[in-house]
Amino acid sequence: MKDAMSSLPKLPFLKSTLLKSTLVATALVFGAVATPAFAAEEVLVTTDAQTPNLAVQGYDVIAYRTGTPTEGSSAFTAEYDGATYRFASQANLDTFNTDPARYVPAFGGFCAYGVAKGKKFDVDPTAFSVVDDVLYLNYNAGVQSRWNKKQSKYITDATGNWSDIRATAASDL
Repeated sequence: MKDAMSSLPKLPFLKSTLLKSTLVATALVFGAVATPAFAAEEVLVTTDAQTPNLAVQGYDVIAYRTGTPTEGSSAFTAEYDGATYRFASQANLDTFNTDPARYVPAFGGFCAYGVAKGKKFDVDPTAFSVVDDVLYLNYNAGVQSRWNKKQSKYITDATGNWSDIRATAASDL
């Protein structure tokens, strides 16, 4: 407790040791409760206040299997692994709920080509491929084109890299 106390800023209204202790204890308790089940940036989500933790920029991960990326609706949502997924229909939401791990994008929704190179990049949700029923997203159409030329190699490379970079913040790679 002494180390945590010393890290508090020197604020005039925090003169009481009891008050400081209470603030530290409260921060520790709520910090533990509010921390998602995944480590830093394991799933690419939005961070804006209106749609926090929105995965795949709101696109329906089931619709990708039809070959047409489709924006989901806030009327059909599911929470999985700390992220909110949207769906275009109740049927797609129901499908997702049967086996969420099967339908979420590979590599936490980060650019699959980037992960193959040991990096984490944002994606364009319309730059995608579904290979062996696994959804892979890419940064943009140009990167998608590059990805498609050696897809099998990049999948192997990305799969090998993901365990090393999964819990590392994108800014630290």
